[in-house]
Amino acid sequence: MKILHTSDWHLGRSLYGKKRYPEFTAFLEWLVQTIETEKIDILLIAGDVFDTSTPSNLAQKLYYQCLSKIAVSHCRHIVIIAGNHDSPSFLCAPQTLLNTLNVYVVGAISDDPADEVIVLNNQQLDAEAIICAIPYLRDKDIRRIESGESIDDKNHKLIEGVRKHYHTVCAIAEQKQQALNTQNKNNTIPIIAMGHLFTAGGQTTQGDGVRELYVGSLAHISGAIFPDAIDYLALGHLHIAQRVGGMDHIRYSGSPIAMGYGEAKQIKKVLIVSFNQKTPQVQALDVPCFQALERISGSLETIQSRIEQLKDAHSNVWLEIEYTGTQLITNLHELLEESLEKSAIEIRCIKNKRTSERILHRIHQHETLDDLNEYEVFERCLDGSNRVSEISSEERLEIIESYHDIINTLHEEDSNAE
Repeated sequence: MKILHTSDWHLGRSLYGKKRYPEFTAFLEWLVQTIETEKIDILLIAGDVFDTSTPSNLAQKLYYQCLSKIAVSHCRHIVIIAGNHDSPSFLCAPQTLLNTLNVYVVGAISDDPADEVIVLNNQQLDAEAIICAIPYLRDKDIRRIESGESIDDKNHKLIEGVRKHYHTVCAIAEQKQQALNTQNKNNTIPIIAMGHLFTAGGQTTQGDGVRELYVGSLAHISGAIFPDAIDYLALGHLHIAQRVGGMDHIRYSGSPIAMGYGEAKQIKKVLIVSFNQKTPQVQALDVPCFQALERISGSLETIQSRIEQLKDAHSNVWLEIEYTGTQLITNLHELLEESLEKSAIEIRCIKNKRTSERILHRIHQHETLDDLNEYEVFERCLDGSNRVSEISSEERLEIIESYHDIINTLHEEDSNAE
């Protein structure tokens, strides 16, 4: 049995306003071909299929076309869980139809944890794998809010809520495993879990869009909380392919394309998991780069020199440029655009550090709200308050954490639910 583990497609995502559908199309075509070439039996998609809870028509079209092609390939089963970017109700809306194609979607936890346990059969209709398809666990699903609780209390409850849910679901899977082993007279049916969360020590990159899922940076989940019954844990959320706590059987596949310039130098992966008895063998398969990205930083001469090198190589790279020279250049955009004449290179963003450096918290004329995220805006407002001198460092931390709590609650609202 061979499984392909992927996640964080973020279909519909743009880069500085540039639509990336050709990249998504190329990746999905490559994925379909890889599944056929590698004779993949089960495809696991560990969340963040779409970049927003209301994906565009084109993003939906790519998704359903991909599923329909895989359904008639060598692959027998597809299991999908929702990530924090996905709308659970949107993903689950066509569930009945998708089940006829052996596509199983779990968007959110239900009153019955058994709904997250899926037994998959081989061509002889014998059980070959038990999937614990655990979606992104929203704050409100796993902890009860109580007045007066501290940040540490919240973090403890969150971690305990995640631990308890995984153990509950995996206990049901173990019961099914024992019954199936008795019927089939073997002990080779693996338990494979899925999840979408942020584990302790996980690697991220600047600008990848990966946000804290829960309030407080302490609420990162240790690999030690997962049940020993899990033979392989397919995780999503972090965009860098990596092991959790050095354990080979707990893995992030990472995103299949670079989601930002911080990921531009990464070699993207999907993971192929082969089972010999119950022992998983994991192979990382490189995903081709479908659109080159490059960040250039330095003086004007350094930037223009690198652009000439790329032009000579007939590159079609998309550039993010940061000018760090000391000279004030007011027509930087025009100079750089002229450098690109008669080339396929595109500049997606120009950052002029000389004019965007912040003095205290003063906003320069070249800085706009687009340069700030919602957390930076709040902290600017907090620091600009007339009462800032009355706020202690401990109170400031609590205020910021409370604000993060509000923002996370807004992110977790399922706009498609009724």
